[in-house]
Amino acid sequence: MNKNFADRISDWFTRLFSDKNIHKIEVIVVVFALAGFLIHILLIALHNNGFLVHPVFDNLSKNYISALYTPFSFLLIYEVFLFLIFLPKSFTKSIGKQYEIISLIVLRKIFKDISHFDMSHLTETIHQKSELLIDMAGILILFFLIAVFYHLKKKQPNAESCTNIKTFVSIKRMISLMLLPVLIGLALFSFGQWFWVVSNYTTIHPSEIPDINNVFYDTFFSILIYVDVFVLIISFLFTRYYSQLVRNSGFIISTILIRLSFSAPQLTNTTLILASVLFGVLILLIYNYFIKADERKDIKHNMESLSE
Repeated sequence: MNKNFADRISDWFTRLFSDKNIHKIEVIVVVFALAGFLIHILLIALHNNGFLVHPVFDNLSKNYISALYTPFSFLLIYEVFLFLIFLPKSFTKSIGKQYEIISLIVLRKIFKDISHFDMSHLTETIHQKSELLIDMAGILILFFLIAVFYHLKKKQPNAESCTNIKTFVSIKRMISLMLLPVLIGLALFSFGQWFWVVSNYTTIHPSEIPDINNVFYDTFFSILIYVDVFVLIISFLFTRYYSQLVRNSGFIISTILIRLSFSAPQLTNTTLILASVLFGVLILLIYNYFIKADERKDIKHNMESLSE
């Protein structure tokens, strides 16, 4: 990559994702989250009092707890934005951010499950009860695995590094800059399409309303798979370390498992998510052990050389 072009990419990235701009995005997200929360509460109140008679509102929960779902949706979009910042830093950090995003999706679903839980008809809502318990157990295990992942990331040896690291980082920054308009367009299209289906919903000709949990995020993780593969292929130009290639390939498998979870039923969905993060944790654990073993081998070799 031309040095001047690489410098321009880095300059654009630094300007776009500056602390000042990140703070502005944070403020915008908080404002939209609060507005969405209040609007959701208002819609529930109007629906409960019979002011909203459109068939589409028949699926609206009467429980005000369900309003928590909306601000979490905006927080998730902010996490996607942060992913673009983490992508150029390191492959491991970007994977960790993907784990955070999927954990927040599971957490958001718990609020939805709670809002539909009917304590007065426990035997009739046993299915919802089992889904809620599975999600609650899933988020606890998921939170623990992510904590272990970041602990292993902190303990990750620095024995290996890419050659010409500045160029490699510039390429990843360029990918982040290209992803930004793609993800904005995807978000507008996905939620616009969902809103169109919802607004045209009728009892006479009912449309199949897509699961809001899967809107945008299934396609988002599909894009991440290709991005991760592209970064892996490019990394071949800058590193020849076997352990790094296996680690990064394992992380891609983890991302694929997350993507598959969106089209799976409840129990399989949670199992795939947990399996994906557990796989990533084990890959990083083995990678750390592999590097430390190499370090001990090098130290032994150097000591033997000195003794000769």
